[in-house]
Amino acid sequence: METADGAEVTAGAAAIGPCAAIPAEHMDFIRQTLDRVGDKWSLLIIAVLESGPLRYTDLQRQVPGISQRMLSLTLRQLQQDGLITRTAYAEVPPRVEYTLAPLGRGLHEIVTLLIGWAADHHDEIRANRERAATAGS
Repeated sequence: METADGAEVTAGAAAIGPCAAIPAEHMDFIRQTLDRVGDKWSLLIIAVLESGPLRYTDLQRQVPGISQRMLSLTLRQLQQDGLITRTAYAEVPPRVEYTLAPLGRGLHEIVTLLIGWAADHHDEIRANRERAATAGS
């Protein structure tokens, strides 16, 4: 398949835009990665871990609304992706700490900007949603 300028395009690949540089065979994995790092709990956990290592209960206190199940699941997924590290200390009682891995530190600034943007535009977005709900009634 060719674009108007004669460039070869792989079926399923974007011809223009930010996705054009990404091989079509990588897109599914990239979407999965964006789903993982872009979910609300991952964003908040990455944001709070910037201050340094935290224990599970400290994380739960600093991420309001997260259930134990979601915190455990999200921590496990972030660890599997190499965004955080989990360190268990052989103490009585046992102590486990979570910290940002280098890969997660690289994501932290983006996460902080996104959370800040959402906070800065909270009122405007809420008003737009209410206006849209009223118009749709």
